[in-house]
Amino acid sequence: MTAKTIKVGIVGGTGYTGVELLRLLAQHPHCALQAITSRKEAGMPVAEMFPNLRGRVDLRFSEPAAAGLDQCDVVFFATPNGVAMQEARALVDAGVKVIDLAADFRIRDVAVWEQYYKMKHACPELVAEAVYALPEINRDEIRKARVIANPGCYPTAVQLGFLPLVESGCVDIGHLIADAKSGVSGAGRKAETHILHAEASDNFKAYGVPGHRHQPEIVQGLTRAAGRPVGLVFVPHLTPMIRGIHATLYARLTRAVDLQALYEKRYAGESFVDVMPAGSHPETRSVRGANHCRIAVHQPQGGDTVVVLSVIDNLVKGAAGQAVQNLNILFGLAEDTGLTQVALLP
Repeated sequence: MTAKTIKVGIVGGTGYTGVELLRLLAQHPHCALQAITSRKEAGMPVAEMFPNLRGRVDLRFSEPAAAGLDQCDVVFFATPNGVAMQEARALVDAGVKVIDLAADFRIRDVAVWEQYYKMKHACPELVAEAVYALPEINRDEIRKARVIANPGCYPTAVQLGFLPLVESGCVDIGHLIADAKSGVSGAGRKAETHILHAEASDNFKAYGVPGHRHQPEIVQGLTRAAGRPVGLVFVPHLTPMIRGIHATLYARLTRAVDLQALYEKRYAGESFVDVMPAGSHPETRSVRGANHCRIAVHQPQGGDTVVVLSVIDNLVKGAAGQAVQNLNILFGLAEDTGLTQVALLP
């Protein structure tokens, strides 16, 4: 474990993942916040926008060009898709580690990325180098990385739920189904009609059924885990809550297996994956504000269909918490450093 103070910069500190990063890093014993950028809010005290940080963060938002990001040890990008790819090269060349919470470096096939994200990639050479940083799979690669592609929220819940099945080869990997629901904070902190209170409250809907941009990210990860191509139907839904993802996953067994033992063995020793007792039904509120994924596995009526229930907080294990977990791995710290918060109930 390093005793060094890690100098941290955050690009895009005014969104939900940005303020969640600030909440976590302000409590991290080995991190010192150096700069938090926002072109629009430059000069404003961070705690004026986010009063929960009063007494914890005394910085002001700064212009990116004047933030001295190249003097940091690590820079987080809590920005919309397409921003990190414009700025990462200069930081990497200056010896700064980059952790991107958006999708710029997640998909290794740049043509597929451009198809789903509807823009030309500005830095394809870093895509080839970047590490897709789901710690429960890629811990060794993360330790040596210069560019971290922090996984998406849906992909985290879905991959962690499916991993033991596809790794063990006990299911038909050509016909996987992920039925996932997210709170509205997953859409970001911006003004859009579909996330207005009067639109999202008392409502429940699917979206992105023909092809959601997280689909290729999930398929890429599961294909790597299985060692051969997988087929996935992924259907996301918007739920009238602020935080949380609940993924209900379906697969067809191809051989008999003790599912509970399979999951408990796969995640034994993992700080942030909790395999619940047989028969459990994890709830999103059980992970609210915490960097945990809680999983339960079922075999209804003893048939050949496996049902996996996977819940995370989309802003923590699905974004900022996982990014801090990756920072800990990068800098040789215990993985749970600064991440021991207990979930909020009720």
